[in-house]
Amino acid sequence: MKTLVVIPARYGSTRLPAKMLLRATGKYLIQHTYEQVTRAKLVDRVIIATDDRRVYQAARGFGAEVTMTSRHHTCGTERVAEVAANLNYPLVVNVQGDEPVIDPDAIDKTIKLLNSAGVDIATLACPLQKKELTDPSKVKVLLDKRNFALGFYRKSAESISVARHIGIYGYKRNALLELVKLPQTLSEKIVKLEQLRALENGFTIKVGMVGNASYGIDTPADYRAFVRRARPSGAK
Repeated sequence: MKTLVVIPARYGSTRLPAKMLLRATGKYLIQHTYEQVTRAKLVDRVIIATDDRRVYQAARGFGAEVTMTSRHHTCGTERVAEVAANLNYPLVVNVQGDEPVIDPDAIDKTIKLLNSAGVDIATLACPLQKKELTDPSKVKVLLDKRNFALGFYRKSAESISVARHIGIYGYKRNALLELVKLPQTLSEKIVKLEQLRALENGFTIKVGMVGNASYGIDTPADYRAFVRRARPSGAK
């Protein structure tokens, strides 16, 4: 089925202001993410969705398709749904704008999972390291025997077999548009994980396992580390 990838790219960021437009590598952060997404083989169209004219102009400047969306969205999923509602793509994938090294193969894997019958939402996970068990910034997912998600957590006991969740989401279009109309659940508000709304309302979430997690850019330290890795050997 035809697949649309939407990259939500909000200008504001508490820990790293205006991060989408950082360009110490010579390219905008959002440009790195966009270029990785366009390398995926199963993607038919890629659109950056933003709430700010500065991001819009930057994206136009490096040749991306970009659209302005509402400033009133509370999460990236709502921004993605606004774009998807106006286009007729049966499959919709949400890739965060601050994922400059996301693996194109991981995007394709998500799309393959989403193409399966009985799957409303598809996402990815990787093996969880012991030191990550009690780290609330590393989201954990509990799986059943068929690799459907049973629950998502910020902390986990060692006795529970879980994997580390990777924040890429694929949706059947109808499921996405239905999901964003639903109110937040209590657990979603407490744990601050919007995927709990989907589970508690009966949506199925299929999880694909990959070897390693890509990393997002959340802090100045994250960005400095990315710049060091992105620069050619010997560059200052």
